[in-house]
Amino acid sequence: MPLAKPVVEELRRAVGREAVIDSANDLRIFERDGSIAGAIPDAVVLASNTQQVAEVMKIASRHDVPVVPRGAGTGLSGGAVTIHGGIALQVTRMRRILEIDPVAQTALVEPGVVNQELSLVAARHGLFYAPDPSSQKACTLGGNAAENSGGPHCLYYGVTTNHVLGMEVVLADGSVHWVSGDAPDRIGLDLCGVLVGSEGTLCAITKIKVRLLKIPPSVITLLAAFPTIETASQAVSAVIGHGIVPSALEMMDNVTVGAVEAHYHAGYPTDAGAVLLVEVDGIEESTRELTDAISKILTANHGYALREAQTTAERDLLWQGRKGAIGALGRIKPNYYLHDGVVPRSRLPQILSAVGEIGEHYKLPVANVFHAGDGNLHPNILFDMRDTQVMHQVEAAGEEMLRAVVGLGGALSGEHGIGLEKNAFMPWIYSADDLEAMHRLKDVFDPAGILNPGKIFPDASGKAVHLAGRSGLAVEAKWW
Repeated sequence: MPLAKPVVEELRRAVGREAVIDSANDLRIFERDGSIAGAIPDAVVLASNTQQVAEVMKIASRHDVPVVPRGAGTGLSGGAVTIHGGIALQVTRMRRILEIDPVAQTALVEPGVVNQELSLVAARHGLFYAPDPSSQKACTLGGNAAENSGGPHCLYYGVTTNHVLGMEVVLADGSVHWVSGDAPDRIGLDLCGVLVGSEGTLCAITKIKVRLLKIPPSVITLLAAFPTIETASQAVSAVIGHGIVPSALEMMDNVTVGAVEAHYHAGYPTDAGAVLLVEVDGIEESTRELTDAISKILTANHGYALREAQTTAERDLLWQGRKGAIGALGRIKPNYYLHDGVVPRSRLPQILSAVGEIGEHYKLPVANVFHAGDGNLHPNILFDMRDTQVMHQVEAAGEEMLRAVVGLGGALSGEHGIGLEKNAFMPWIYSADDLEAMHRLKDVFDPAGILNPGKIFPDASGKAVHLAGRSGLAVEAKWW
């Protein structure tokens, strides 16, 4: 049901009349994120600063209204979907890079800063920001921190939590706090570590202090083709088994390569069962030595058509193809359902075989593109959302793939978060005591449960909530 008019008026007084959206047609723009679920909020608030975020939280707390912090809406687990209605708290107007300290190698930013923009600005000082999700041209740093996002280069450099030094956050009661700081070894409770990756269920993020790194003097990007996805997987294990950790080690299967090459013309060999994109960086002597060693390992594991990017433009095109791979799959089907389970690298052949069998069983095309170096799988189930009968098949196939991941000793998520789409599966890997401990922590930060309700935690009763009434999309979601 819509928010009561007095509540809407309070919000308008807090942030300005034009910054509150409550008309039905306009609200549809904020119905979904990058997942397959959707639910229309009762109102959208376009906050411009920390004080406005705090006032919105206080109003929501007084009236017991759910609040869902929202960035660019590129998330892939339903984290920004307002399943219980309430307020979508949009922070993309908060997009200033407040400070770059080239001596300390840090940056202070607002949550709406786009990921790639920070590296572009930092490059003027010879620095870059390491976490690089494939959506980095659109995703925001606030969303990255909320989901603990990864990216191709996180194999070597680590995910978002390894680069966040401190954050300004607003809690459910509207109070503003700064957590952690500049020290690499944090003293006392690591509150920043708790809040990064909490998916908007514990706080709204209003400022982030991140670590920047020096741009390496030498970068070599290597492309290799393999006859099958199994041989490519074995090559990945062999590289890591030799004690070599490249800055990136990415894989795409034949389906993905065909779509990418048709769109980007990046030079991917379309006859390959799979391709690996490997990158090493550092000082020139080191990168040359590592590249030569990696090339020998790949060749020994049936790799062929090896080539190095000879120019920056060629390297950028190879990465453009990899990071645009999911969009290129639109040449096959208009919609996709993407999971990000993680398995031990040694289990890649088994999980990829299982994923293929599941796709065949449900008669759904599946394209694989993933961070092979750390076993972070990204099976894309391709479908046409206009075919309403296919949705239950898509969800069932996704669930079976995650069951296979867990069965092989893996985890539900590597970088996309649990959100709405995987919360019902949490008992597969966590005991009741584990989940109770998580609930108790959430209760400390959000006693009334107004922050992003229905995410991460499974519904203890097993009851399903049908979202069609809110979104028009036949998707069922478990909620707490």
